[in-house]
Amino acid sequence: MSIENDLELAKLYDSKYALNVFNPLPIAFTHGKGVWLYDPEGRKYMDMIGGIAVNSLGHGNRELVKAISSQAAKVIHTSNYYVIPQRSELAFKLCSHSFADKAFFCNSGAEANEAAIKLARGYFYYKGQPEKNEIITAKMSFHGRTMATIAATGQEKFRIPFAPNVPGFKYVDYNDYAALETMVDDKTCAVMLELIQGESGVHPADVTYVKQVKKLCVERGILLIIDEVQTGIGRTGRLFCYENYDIVPDIMTLAKGLAGGVPIGAMLCTDEAATGMKPGDHGSTFGGNPLACAAANCVLDQIISSDKNILSNVNNVSSFLFEKLNELAVKTGKIKQVRGKGLLIGIEFDDSIQSAGMKQLLMQNGFLVSSIGASTIRLAPPLIITQREAAMFVNALAKILKANRK
Repeated sequence: MSIENDLELAKLYDSKYALNVFNPLPIAFTHGKGVWLYDPEGRKYMDMIGGIAVNSLGHGNRELVKAISSQAAKVIHTSNYYVIPQRSELAFKLCSHSFADKAFFCNSGAEANEAAIKLARGYFYYKGQPEKNEIITAKMSFHGRTMATIAATGQEKFRIPFAPNVPGFKYVDYNDYAALETMVDDKTCAVMLELIQGESGVHPADVTYVKQVKKLCVERGILLIIDEVQTGIGRTGRLFCYENYDIVPDIMTLAKGLAGGVPIGAMLCTDEAATGMKPGDHGSTFGGNPLACAAANCVLDQIISSDKNILSNVNNVSSFLFEKLNELAVKTGKIKQVRGKGLLIGIEFDDSIQSAGMKQLLMQNGFLVSSIGASTIRLAPPLIITQREAAMFVNALAKILKANRK
């Protein structure tokens, strides 16, 4: 039995049998092409949120579909008891194009961050310093929804309902170097940061701040973990966001856009940091399986291809969007700030506009975004979006804001 084209039945089953943690909008999609998604009635919607920064190559990418289909026809899963050539290839590519020497694969961003947390603590344990086990993270950060990663997340709303929380985390104001420097002590093993805080409103880190943090970590002999679950794999116009800051981390985490929609996570690290885990210390049943890695290899090949010019497209369309959205802010007086980098953009409105209501209005006009907090919407479209398509979104937003002034 398939209910793919029966939205009412799907909604009924969802409300009756699915755990109510997502509260989905009353809409479903049957297929997609490029930046567009189509519902059962054939209406199309521009996917300006890209599966929350996941669908990096858009929908229906021919090369990705072929890679997934071909691999699925051969072998979907074996286990980590054996060599997995697709995983080996992906590890080589990610390390070759980053600071890293080693890679570990899992299934999500939260799992990648769990691996990073364990590695940082294990690093000092194996050095004979088990007391160095505290990690400093930023207030308003988001690192996942597992018990350890909600503890790492600098937002109480994610932690309070699930207390007691995993110990060993301290929180400091984002972009406040003086506060961070004061907090580092003999128990600190790592600083863990997002370079753009996506889930709290798309707030970028200051370049000077990040460089100061890196310098502090080197001087104090602690590890720097950069969470690039949302910003990695071309999202900010470079393959990795840390490249925009002219620093290198000791550990980096990836997920979301790495396999274009197939679940995968990755934790990358230097050889030195890698001493924090020994054989048997960590693992993942599904992590790095042939299907996910075949998809990720295909995505990565396309993003770094000089023929595809995807990173150039990200930068060009990003410049266009920032220019037009800032013009719209001046013209309407309804936009307080446009923030972000590349194709990760937050649009904060004044108090007359609620983000949830704007998300609904945009959906009614055929554009999908996410809402964050009371007044900000987030854009994270596929990296292949064209300037013409971006202009369609800006024009739709302008019409809504114009109507709101009346």
